[in-house]
Amino acid sequence: MNSIRSRLLIWQISALLLAAVIAGALTFLLARRGFDQVRDYGLQQIAHSVLRHDVTPMPSLIGAEAATTPPSSDSETPITPPVAADTEEVDADPDEGQFVSQIWSPSGELVFSSLDDDGPTLQHAGFHQTQWQEQTWRTYTAKGNGRVVQVAVSIQDRDSAFYELLPGMLVPMVLLVVMLTLMIHEAVKRALRPLDSLRQQIGQRAVSELHALDTTDLPIEVAPLALTLNQLLTQLDQLLVSQRQFLADAAHELNTPLAAIKLQAQLARRAPSGEREASLNELDAGIERAIHLASQLLALARLEPDERTPQHSEVNWHEIVREVVIRLSPLAEARHADLGLLRCEPAVVMANGHELRAMLDNLIDNALRYSPPGAKVDVDLVTHGGQATLTVSDNGPGIPKDQRERVLQRFVRLHPGDTTGSGLGLSIVKGIIDACGGALQLKNTPEGGMTACITLPLIKSSHG
Repeated sequence: MNSIRSRLLIWQISALLLAAVIAGALTFLLARRGFDQVRDYGLQQIAHSVLRHDVTPMPSLIGAEAATTPPSSDSETPITPPVAADTEEVDADPDEGQFVSQIWSPSGELVFSSLDDDGPTLQHAGFHQTQWQEQTWRTYTAKGNGRVVQVAVSIQDRDSAFYELLPGMLVPMVLLVVMLTLMIHEAVKRALRPLDSLRQQIGQRAVSELHALDTTDLPIEVAPLALTLNQLLTQLDQLLVSQRQFLADAAHELNTPLAAIKLQAQLARRAPSGEREASLNELDAGIERAIHLASQLLALARLEPDERTPQHSEVNWHEIVREVVIRLSPLAEARHADLGLLRCEPAVVMANGHELRAMLDNLIDNALRYSPPGAKVDVDLVTHGGQATLTVSDNGPGIPKDQRERVLQRFVRLHPGDTTGSGLGLSIVKGIIDACGGALQLKNTPEGGMTACITLPLIKSSHG
């Protein structure tokens, strides 16, 4: 499951369990070491305690005859009462976990044992482990006061005693792990609440609600996501506003030529046969204007951000320039204009070939449309400093300096009475240039007229 909550819980709980296992193992080892040290210390204390006290050998170990002979009244040596003569009898079963005490004479003769049997064999001084009765015994041997004392305990009994202590150590640790797991689950749940809140904010919105999300009290890890979403919502809102404005403007602009076409058709139908030809010519011109406007609207719609999927490739711009100039030459002749190509240096740019043709079509069409009869339109393409520069110059009325930014907007005409243009040509040119990463500059020439200067990054150029 691709869930942040699940990932956090899995990683944190896994880390907790791993830490608990390591801590449990270390606790076990340290506790066992401490337990063994305490039990060894107990062996030492018992051995040295026996050495500090006089103990009379048990009768069973000295012999029945010596045990039943009354003490002589002439004896000056006091006889110590038998050990544990008046105490409760101790069970000698080694499985009960008691310490086994043994006393030897310096010559190695066993003089006392807390068991009915001899017990583990005598070891050298210090701690040892030895086998006796198919068990491993831990022994401590000490010498002093003319005797050797050895105290032993079964390793099995020692293990049993230690394992009886384990539940008291491990149960609290298990409870702690369970408690921490619940706390981690609750902490992750609380930490992800801002994301749930953000999801609810977005999910409860209508399609038209594009105002900014509330970023108050969002943690710093979530705030960048909300801010990015707000930027996207703002862009979408601006795009929708632009589209609505575009549709409104397009409907308005299309209404005028279509109404004119309808009127011209009615006039042509009613006109006398001698005037019908002129009326049909007017109708044909109106249809051409409507077709031109529709094509301009389609070209502009393709440049919309939500519709535009740039498909740029290496384009021979000089070939496109030469092709467009040749194709539009008949149009220039029909308008009694001089369309010429000054220079056309080889230039390869990264762009869309169809868009570059549309751009040049609009520039030359504007120059021919708004220039007086007999106008001169020059096209020039040069390369320099890693850039290709195209200029389209005319000797028309030009554009006032304070209107040059305005004419790049949609449906803007400098002359309100102009019915031949759509007001979209330069807007389309600007959109294409921006998409190619180029620059557009409009300026008036000293001799009169306007020059459109377009600069695009050059991929490579060659001369020949």
